[in-house]
Amino acid sequence: MLDKIFYGNTLEDWGISLIIIVSALVLNKLIILLNKHVIQKITAKTSNKYDDILFKNLQTPVLLGIILLAIWISATRLSLPIKIHDFISKSYQILTVLNITWFIVKMINSLLDEYIRKTAEKNKLDNLTADNRLMPLIKRTVIFVIWAIGTVMALNNAGVSVAALLGTLGIGGIAIALAAQDTVKNIISGITLYIDRPFRIGDRIRFDTIDGYVEDIGIRSTKIRTLDKRIITLPNYKIVDTSIENVTEEPGRRIVMKLGLTYNTSPDKMKEAITILKSIPQTIQDVEPANLSAIFSDFGDSALIITFIYFINKSAIDLFETISIVNFQILTQFNQAGLDFAFPTQTIYIEQ
Repeated sequence: MLDKIFYGNTLEDWGISLIIIVSALVLNKLIILLNKHVIQKITAKTSNKYDDILFKNLQTPVLLGIILLAIWISATRLSLPIKIHDFISKSYQILTVLNITWFIVKMINSLLDEYIRKTAEKNKLDNLTADNRLMPLIKRTVIFVIWAIGTVMALNNAGVSVAALLGTLGIGGIAIALAAQDTVKNIISGITLYIDRPFRIGDRIRFDTIDGYVEDIGIRSTKIRTLDKRIITLPNYKIVDTSIENVTEEPGRRIVMKLGLTYNTSPDKMKEAITILKSIPQTIQDVEPANLSAIFSDFGDSALIITFIYFINKSAIDLFETISIVNFQILTQFNQAGLDFAFPTQTIYIEQ
């Protein structure tokens, strides 16, 4: 009975091929159970996540690979028409390459997700940061490139003329590239902003005539709220091509004051004024004692000029409030010391 021929093969040959496929299915079931109850429990005890990622993503491609191999072995041992053999052989080659590509894509996708998670934990980032906005773009780009390479290799193995196909697609690609060159330029600039990190969301920046706080860093554009509370949306390439001053990153705000005292101020009183100015950090906590300077710098047209330079700590809650406190302190102490501020005056001598 086993010697009876059906469609060019004996019943025994058909049965062996079927057993090979069933055995592959049973082997896959054993691999699933082994991975779930043994391997995953072992990898869960390790300190790093990379072994968990590997075995989690490796399971499905391995199972599919075993099935493809079983089908190919079962088919090649049978006497089938040449066209069917060629079809099965080419299908096996294409699917094998695509299966390997699928595994690589899954691995890279999981590794990038792990990188984003660690970066978010380290920097305490929220969903509005540039990292979380640009990383999906980078992921999609990398995955697209890998799938493109895998597809080309698969078609090449199947005997398709890849060069002719790429030549046909190239003409349309050139037209699309010319139409989308501004968009591509903005996207590349957005990636540059992500890599260089000249500023973050919430930072105050200045460039050209714009001064404001960064509210959003997108793939194509960046939104800045100016000091007038208006939103300005700028293409990323314009930001990349200019010099940016990150005000938030400065260690302290440098304040320069010119104080004019009347010409009848004695040298001792000038020294007292300078002493008062140098004591400012002792009474106002947000003023840095280091790098403070108070000097008798000029003889002005109608005043003796003292140049006072001081720095306000970056941690100061309100910069302008601190400046106001300093000014009130100077005014109060100068008045108590009998120091008179000068104002523009002009003396006219009339010749008799």
